[in-house]
Amino acid sequence: MIADLWADTQYLLSVDFVQTSLVACAFLGLLSGVMTSLIVLRQMSFSVHATSELALMGASAALLFGLNIGLGAVAGSIVAAIVLALLGMRGQQDSAVGVVMSAGMGLSVLFLHLYPGNSATAMTLLMGQIVGVSTASLWLLIATTVIVVLAVVVFWRPILFASADPVMARAAGVPVRAVAVGFAVLVGLASAQSVQVVGALLVMALLITPGAAAVQITSSPIRAVIWSVVFAELSAVGGFILSLAPGVPVSVFVAGISFLIYLVCRAIGWWRKRGATRDELAANSRH
Repeated sequence: MIADLWADTQYLLSVDFVQTSLVACAFLGLLSGVMTSLIVLRQMSFSVHATSELALMGASAALLFGLNIGLGAVAGSIVAAIVLALLGMRGQQDSAVGVVMSAGMGLSVLFLHLYPGNSATAMTLLMGQIVGVSTASLWLLIATTVIVVLAVVVFWRPILFASADPVMARAAGVPVRAVAVGFAVLVGLASAQSVQVVGALLVMALLITPGAAAVQITSSPIRAVIWSVVFAELSAVGGFILSLAPGVPVSVFVAGISFLIYLVCRAIGWWRKRGATRDELAANSRH
């Protein structure tokens, strides 16, 4: 049976539209990998979920009105990200996230209910499906990835400083509010693209879990980004390849691989801390 699945996978990987989808997964892995460790550092995990709900709202509205789904998702997620960033600066982050999530999900349900077309198309927005990604969607993903990666590279120091210690960053002249809004927009762009692969329900599998895994094995921000990209690529590309032969939604394997990577990194981090504690106790006993 395994041999048959492997043979089917090899055949499918030779098909043009599958290869296009594979390229899309690779770019999505890079996009989410660059963002995820910074999202974890800024403690924006819950906000990512809310942003994905607005991405779903924008995509479902675009689906209903016959517009480009990818652009609709981008528009919805950027609006959500800016609102959350502005309200979060006033200490209203928790309530803002709840309001945005409920409003986004309610409108999404309405738009999907009114959509007269194939219900399977609507379900892909919830569960994700990258197979058959259009050329326009692929180019949108590539452009988004380039923009986000360049923005992170150019503004790496102020983003990192404002994330680690916003009070000191503000005192040092870093425009903390502008950084928060700008980073929120980048999160919105990444969320919008992730919705197309893993769906709105499992966006955190790519935008949270790889970063959460990376910080378990390194304390260096740069190394955390590198490990996050590796983990996100393994999850996105590996999940896509594993989903081909059985025909299971790609989000199942993406979430599963991400979770396994997190468990392994968690175990490694625990083992290192245990060893460090043991060495410290041994050093103290000698004194």
